[in-house]
Amino acid sequence: MSKLYVTTPIYYVNDLPHIGHIYTTVVSDLVARYHRLLGDDVYFLTGTDEHGQKIQTAAEENGETPQALADRVVSRYHVLWDELGMSNDDFVRTTEARHRAGVEEMIRRIDANGDFYVDKHEGWYCAGCETFYTEKELEEGNTCPVHETAAEWKSEENVFFRLSSYQQPLLDLYAERPEFVRPETRLNEVRSFVESGLRDLSVSRADLDWGIPFPGHEGQTTYVWLDALTNYLSALGFGQDDDDLYQQYWDTREPDTRQLQILGKDILRFHAVYWPAFLMSAGLPLPDTIWSHGWWLMDDRKVSKSSGNVARPDHLMDRVGADPVRFFLMRDMVFGQDATYSDEAVIERYNSDLANDLGNTVSRVVTLSRKAFDGQTPPGDAAADQASPLADSARRHVSDYRRHMDEMAFSRALEALYKLLSETSQYLVENEPWKRMKEEGGAEAVAPVLWSCLEAVRVVTVGLLPFMPEVAPRVLAAVGTARPPASLDAMQWGGTPHDALLAEPEPIFPRIDLKAWIAEVEAERAADPAPTPDSKTDDSTTDDKDDTVDDTDVKDIAAEDKPAGDKPAADKPAEKKAAEDKAPEQDPQINIDQFFATQLKVGTVKVAERIPKSNKLLRLEVDLGEPELRQLVAGISKVYEPEDLVDTQVIVVANLKPAKLMGVKSQGMVLAASEDGQPVLVRPERFVPPGTQVR
Repeated sequence: MSKLYVTTPIYYVNDLPHIGHIYTTVVSDLVARYHRLLGDDVYFLTGTDEHGQKIQTAAEENGETPQALADRVVSRYHVLWDELGMSNDDFVRTTEARHRAGVEEMIRRIDANGDFYVDKHEGWYCAGCETFYTEKELEEGNTCPVHETAAEWKSEENVFFRLSSYQQPLLDLYAERPEFVRPETRLNEVRSFVESGLRDLSVSRADLDWGIPFPGHEGQTTYVWLDALTNYLSALGFGQDDDDLYQQYWDTREPDTRQLQILGKDILRFHAVYWPAFLMSAGLPLPDTIWSHGWWLMDDRKVSKSSGNVARPDHLMDRVGADPVRFFLMRDMVFGQDATYSDEAVIERYNSDLANDLGNTVSRVVTLSRKAFDGQTPPGDAAADQASPLADSARRHVSDYRRHMDEMAFSRALEALYKLLSETSQYLVENEPWKRMKEEGGAEAVAPVLWSCLEAVRVVTVGLLPFMPEVAPRVLAAVGTARPPASLDAMQWGGTPHDALLAEPEPIFPRIDLKAWIAEVEAERAADPAPTPDSKTDDSTTDDKDDTVDDTDVKDIAAEDKPAGDKPAADKPAEKKAAEDKAPEQDPQINIDQFFATQLKVGTVKVAERIPKSNKLLRLEVDLGEPELRQLVAGISKVYEPEDLVDTQVIVVANLKPAKLMGVKSQGMVLAASEDGQPVLVRPERFVPPGTQVR
């Protein structure tokens, strides 16, 4: 039996949980449930990060202690996780004594290795991020790129960690164990960051009361990331007398024990750079895999309170239940990539996949079976069951489902199940049991058909157990399986009993009128336009407590590229603007000299990688037949995977004035058509030498 330790990041308690927190925890719960069904020994941890300046400030503003604020917000996490059916084995809080013991032991080990020293720390400090920035990282007016508030110049004496000493060990780690960071695109980002050079890290803060005192340094408090990251060990008993769980799931030499840490891409640097460096220094084992997923976006911006687009599906869960929300999150996000969230999208997915495809199929098959066989499942035998036309199809799709689940490709796993469900519906339509039942001997003739459909639905629903732990057992009961199975071996064909009682079908997924629901929500908001928040501070998880920049839709790239003399229409004289408004639209014409002024060249892509913190941009290095590769930035990452572009050819505007996008210099532009707002690269028909001119 294999052992698996699954963790979420610990969530920052400066506000209530939103869809971003829910997604990461649902993914982790899904993985834990799936592996338990495989027979693995699973330990699943989540929790909250409760220290730091933001919590102290928020508590003061609310007229309460930091501990009281943390207790209040944490209670909401417990309620929500119960509603969502989370199966976590533990919930760690950084204010617990066991966690402090673990942090102190981590610091003791790093200190014994000689990796701490004291020095002055100066720079521009953002209290919201609880981190220092360089001038080039700040926006105009020395404002924080995340919170858009003025940074404060700070100078204080802190404890530093010799992070720079671990640059080569980290690069060796990524080379020797590429599975350490997944997906591969994120590994490339991390490797690029480390290769650019690592600076020593300040791991303490002065004049901060709310946190763990740094041992041996009076007046210093442990930096939130050294504090927070240690939770993965402290929750297992690290630094305490009773450390059996730590020995079982982390500090073990058993080859079949793995640690899987699941988190959002915006805190990847801390987990893939700082965390392994801390562990190396302390002489502790590293986790097996750090899996980084994308963001949920609204209006092309990351869901967070700092962006003003918080999504909390409480009212949706009240209406459709928690499981359909879980299903949507797993179905609509390709794990590792960004996806778009809206309440409307949840309901549309609910109506199509659950109410229509699954719910209607269950209702039809159960109703027909009850009618034909006196409220029971159809009679039959094992030989006839295995001869069903759906049997081979089920085996194929179950194999795909298992493979995709093992690859953390959850949306693809659901696709495999729904292909079987679609083939089941088609099989039902083709055989028309409702007609054949009226003929002499009709019930006997349709028995194999109806049993096969019940069995296919059962197989699909067993696969849905990790996704919908509360609803899937109800569906299984509806098609004749009284108890949910304890193993995925139940997905083998042949599990539906013959001559078993079938209850009268009830609507498991009653269809929702989307327009009526929207009107209902709008009426509720009108009645209560200004709900009182539980916290006055920014909404975040540990994700927001970093030194990275939010990619708010690459923040007006068009404005960066717009010539200085091109004034907005509002600044033009009224009569000129009126004349332009009345003028008929026509395509501007250029002469041949103007056309040849643009140098179009064929280039071969040699390097392609995502730009950290951007959900659209790729950094390319292209061979244009020049002595050095040309660096380009292209907004195509929503359509093209970086690894698919390497060694392919593109058309480049080679004499375009260089521009900086997200701080990366672009020396040209890749040509692409636009189809329904999506880029389609323009390519040569066949391979031609790099640098060939396009005329």
